[in-house]
Amino acid sequence: MLLSVNNIEVIYSHVILVLKGISIEVEEKRIYALLGSNGAGKSTTLKAISGLLKAEDGEVTHGIIEFEGKRIHNKFPEDIVALGIFQVMEGRRIFEDMTVYENLRAGSYTRHGDRNEIRESLERVYEYFPHLKFYSSKLAGYLSGGEQQMLAIGRALMAKPRLLLLDEPSLGLSPILVKDIFHIIKRINQEEGVTILLVEQNAQQALSIANYGFIMENGKIVLDDLSSKLMENEDVKEFYLGLSEIGDKTSFRNVKHYKRRKRWLSA
Repeated sequence: MLLSVNNIEVIYSHVILVLKGISIEVEEKRIYALLGSNGAGKSTTLKAISGLLKAEDGEVTHGIIEFEGKRIHNKFPEDIVALGIFQVMEGRRIFEDMTVYENLRAGSYTRHGDRNEIRESLERVYEYFPHLKFYSSKLAGYLSGGEQQMLAIGRALMAKPRLLLLDEPSLGLSPILVKDIFHIIKRINQEEGVTILLVEQNAQQALSIANYGFIMENGKIVLDDLSSKLMENEDVKEFYLGLSEIGDKTSFRNVKHYKRRKRWLSA
């Protein structure tokens, strides 16, 4: 098992309990989708894995996170990156006052390989995102939203990750760009062998490329299965894919009975 998150709890500011016994297992070279409504705890789960909770006064107070059998939940973010885990945060978070090239090189700061290896990684990023090569000397802050997302993912690839954590990669992008981004994410998984844990509001798009999916509600995993099976689950179709048994449109009456209809909430 590449990643094991075992019954963790996360508290912010020593008071606010956000994750309530989350457990997930991630196998190598697969894509996993982590779905749920706003505030369910999806981003917090990624930050717990990547070590970024400390910057927001959060901490794992119970449970264990292991990467290749080694505990990582008390490590610093830079040490976790060095192990092969890289998170692309929601909202891109690029260095706007640095060039595209400088942003990409920043992604390789934990690597100790020779310059040829880093140069090869850079060329590989340019193969996935040709626009970045064209704009390599341009300040990143002047890129479009889609280009900035490409840069954020490209910077992550420069770290040569084994596990890539993606938080809302489609946020604020046009439907055409969303399709392109997800196509590239799937290519990265297949061609580079990078394992991907994907948080995404666009559930249908996420499940279409994922092998397996988890659904979160109120800080807990309430349902998990193969993506193909989740896409056939009636509750998932209605509440996450926008489909239902009545003409592919969710009725107001059914939405009113949201909690009652979600069978996992009464399980």
